[in-house]
Amino acid sequence: MLSFSSLLITAVFVLGYLAIILEYTLKINKAAVAMLIAVACWTIYLVSSIAPARADIAALRHHVSEVSQIIFFLMGAMTLVELIDSHRGFKLLTDRIRTYSRRRMLWIVAIMAFFLSAVLDNLTTTILMVSLLRKMVPERKERLLYSCLVVVAANAGGAWTPIGDVTTTMLWINGQISSISVIRALFIPSMISLLIPLLWYSWQTRGRFPKGSCEVENNPVEPGAFPVLCLGVGGLIFVPIFKAMTGLPPFMGVILALSLLWILTDLMHFKYAGREHLRVPHVLTRVDTSGVLFFLGILLCVDALQTAGILQYLAEGLNAVFKTQALIATMIGFLSAVVDNVPLVAAAMGMYPLESYPMDSAFWHMVAYAAGTGGSMLIVGSSSGVAMMGMEKIDFATYARKMTLPTVAGYLGGMGVYLLLRPFLS
Repeated sequence: MLSFSSLLITAVFVLGYLAIILEYTLKINKAAVAMLIAVACWTIYLVSSIAPARADIAALRHHVSEVSQIIFFLMGAMTLVELIDSHRGFKLLTDRIRTYSRRRMLWIVAIMAFFLSAVLDNLTTTILMVSLLRKMVPERKERLLYSCLVVVAANAGGAWTPIGDVTTTMLWINGQISSISVIRALFIPSMISLLIPLLWYSWQTRGRFPKGSCEVENNPVEPGAFPVLCLGVGGLIFVPIFKAMTGLPPFMGVILALSLLWILTDLMHFKYAGREHLRVPHVLTRVDTSGVLFFLGILLCVDALQTAGILQYLAEGLNAVFKTQALIATMIGFLSAVVDNVPLVAAAMGMYPLESYPMDSAFWHMVAYAAGTGGSMLIVGSSSGVAMMGMEKIDFATYARKMTLPTVAGYLGGMGVYLLLRPFLS
C-alpha cells in the first residue's frame, strides 16, 4: 500500500493534471500549473521523507540533470526551426506543391508532412502545412479533410526518428532507444499507421479543384533562405550522427548546429539594418518558452512520482492486469489520445527501468510508436491536433467523426505490423 505522503503527491498530481487538461476552460496556462505541481510534489516528498535530506537533494539534482538535457535539446531544435522559418526557408519546399487533383493533393500533403515531421517535429510541421493549405485551398469545408490528415501524417512521421517527436527524443536522450534501431524498427509501422487512413480517404476523394485555386503566394523568400534551410535541416539530421561519433549527449549536437548557423546568419546580415529579424537574438523571442517550461514542470512532476515509488506501484498493477508488453504499450497509445503523451512516456520511463527493459528492447520501440501515433485518434491527443484545432476552428466531434475510426485502424495496423516484423528486427 502507498503511504499517506505518496497518496497526497498522487492527489496533487491528478488535480494539477486535470487543470492542465482544462486549460482552455480555466484560462490558466498549463506551464504555470505544471511548474506549480512540480514544486508541490517535491516539497511533499522532501518534507515527509525519512531519508537524509542530503540524499533527497542529490536525487533531485540527478533528475534535474537528466531533464535539463531534454530542455536544452528542445530549445536548440526549436530555435533552429524558427530561424529557418524566419527566412521563409520552408517556402522553398512547399512551393513544389502544385496540383489540381484532389486525390493527388491528398497524397502529396500527407507524404510531405510525414517526412518533414521526421526531421522537424509534428507541431511545427502541422502549423507549416495547415498554413500552406489555407493559401492553396481557400474553401474551409474543402480544406477540412486535408488538415485532419496532416495531423495524422505529422504524428506518424515524428514517431520513427529520434528528433521527430518530443517523446521519442526523451526516450533517445535517456538511453531507451538508439537512433538507427528506432528508425529501422518503426519506419514501416509508422508508414502503415498513415497509409490506412490515407487509402481510406483516397478511395473516397475524386475530382479536381477549380482553376486558379491551388496557387501559393508569390511572396519572396528572405536573403539567405536556401543556405539556412540546408544547414538547419542538415544540422538536425547530423545530431544523431554526432552522438554516434563522439558519444556526447544529443543536446551538444544541437548546440553545435545552432552555434554554426548563428555565426553564418550574423555574417550574412550584420551589415543590413533591416535584417535584424533574421538574426538569432530576435528569433529567440519567437521560441515557445511556455512550452519548454511545461516540459520542465511535467517531467519534474513525474520524477517526484518515481522517487516516491508511486510509478513502481503503478507498473506492478499494469503488469498484473495486462500481462504482456504489447498490451501495455498499446494501452499507452490509447491513453495518449486523451492524455498528453509527454507525461505518459515520462511515467513509462520511470515505471520500467533499463535494468529490466534494456536499450532498444521491443517494449521501448512499441512505447515510442504508441505515444507518437496514438494521439492522432482524437484531436486533443497531440500538440499538433490542438494547434490545428485552433487554426482551423475544428471541434472535437467533427474530427472524431472524420478521423477516429480510420486512425484507430491505422494505429492497430501499424502495431500489428511491428509485432509481425519483430522477429526479423532482433
